[in-house]
Amino acid sequence: MVSIPEYYEGKNVLLTGATGFLGKVLLEKLLRSCPKVNSVYVLVRQKAGQTPQERVEEVISGKLFDRLRDENPDFREKVIAINSELTQPKLALSEEDKEIIIDSINIIFHCAATVRFNENLRDAVQLNVIATRQLILLAQQMKNLEVFMHVSTAYAYCNRKHIDEVVYPPPVDPKKLIDSLEWMDDGLVNDITPKLIGDRPNTYIYTKALAEYVVQQEGAKLNVAIVRPSIVGASWKEPFPGWIDNFNGPSGLFIAAGKGILRTMRASNNALADLVPVDVVVNTSLAAAWYSGVNRPRNIMVYNCTTGSTNPFHWGEVEYHVISTFKRNPLEQAFRRPNVNLTSNHLLYHYWIAVSHKAPAFLYDIYLRMTGRSPRMMKTITRLHKAMVFLEYFTSNSWVWNTDNVNMLMNQLNPEDKKTFNIDVRQLHWAEYIENYCMGTKKYVLNEEMSGLPAARKHLNKLRNIRYGFNTILVILIWRIFIARSQMARNIWYFVVSLCYKFLSYFRASSTMRY
Repeated sequence: MVSIPEYYEGKNVLLTGATGFLGKVLLEKLLRSCPKVNSVYVLVRQKAGQTPQERVEEVISGKLFDRLRDENPDFREKVIAINSELTQPKLALSEEDKEIIIDSINIIFHCAATVRFNENLRDAVQLNVIATRQLILLAQQMKNLEVFMHVSTAYAYCNRKHIDEVVYPPPVDPKKLIDSLEWMDDGLVNDITPKLIGDRPNTYIYTKALAEYVVQQEGAKLNVAIVRPSIVGASWKEPFPGWIDNFNGPSGLFIAAGKGILRTMRASNNALADLVPVDVVVNTSLAAAWYSGVNRPRNIMVYNCTTGSTNPFHWGEVEYHVISTFKRNPLEQAFRRPNVNLTSNHLLYHYWIAVSHKAPAFLYDIYLRMTGRSPRMMKTITRLHKAMVFLEYFTSNSWVWNTDNVNMLMNQLNPEDKKTFNIDVRQLHWAEYIENYCMGTKKYVLNEEMSGLPAARKHLNKLRNIRYGFNTILVILIWRIFIARSQMARNIWYFVVSLCYKFLSYFRASSTMRY
């Protein structure tokens, strides 16, 4: 069987979502590890006054492509930007571009999607379902297409606790939903959305389930494969450890925790944190397309790209390693010292929200007003709480994903491909990965230099001293207000203090006797 680089040699690849997190990592990996690929056509729309070519140039000029630039400086010649709008009829392709695509494309990687959890249903259906259908219709016209690779999500069927590598029946017929949305006004759509999505948490998950069914039905005559990643996080190894470029998902929470803004969160310490590094998702996608292209399986291949069943990690462990990392390597200008309390108790959660989030933010905004600056912390806390609401479904529940196809795929790789396209998450050391992830948010998202660590540590020590001083003043106030005015309270206080003193004396004496 040919190796993965040999399979991609001379191939023309079509990629959607190349300006997104996953898409740009896939583009870099494909060009670096399969250097003899002929061309990569990327569908990109105009945005913010930038042409598709300018947007692609901005992507490939970033730090993510530093390693590729060193190894293959001429890679730019293989990247061809195509002006396209996935939400428009026929993808808004010009006739010339459409003809080129139909005549030349061998492999499609469909990574584009709206990943906003609060996207309104109409827009989510437009990009995640209708655009997917239009791309499949285009694929059916391609003369040399070998594989259609669709990137979905492992949570598409999160209404099930055990999820196999199959496409399940959709919650509703996508065609009927699309037809209905055409005559509904926005108010009606918003009203019926909760009933439509049912036991799925958001429109993103809902529409990704619909998209899988569209891929299965509309692409029945195509050689289709689906990769379902769980929570996609920073890179594990490639192109370098800890690369991340956005605040989405856990990244924003990690930063908020490192800044000392996030102090509590509704989550179960024992729930599985099914994080999967972005380079593992990319390697799985490239390998899955290779397998389908070489073997031409009869049925659609689905790959649950997850870690929970193979290398389990829990949210309580995530919290511990994130806080430990940011205490050793703090973020600059932290609001408070990093410390997060995870709880699944409703009352306790709201208590900590009031005490640890809203009260400090309110007091800090008062301080900003008094010093002539604009208050901002309450707005930050409000945005943080909205993000937490969207994520708590995933931090409070666990799922079991079958990964037989992923294991089969791993066994099909030759020794060299296993190294180059590593998908074996059993080798993933979580403590090291989380540390690299946190440092990645510091370096690549916040653009903080490592040379600033001494000052950041000094600032953290200052915050610790402020906290100790505040606690001391608080104890004195409590004494003056409550204990000093009550004989009973004083008696209880003296009893507790004397008891503590006796315990300390006992342990000190015991330690002396041992030696």
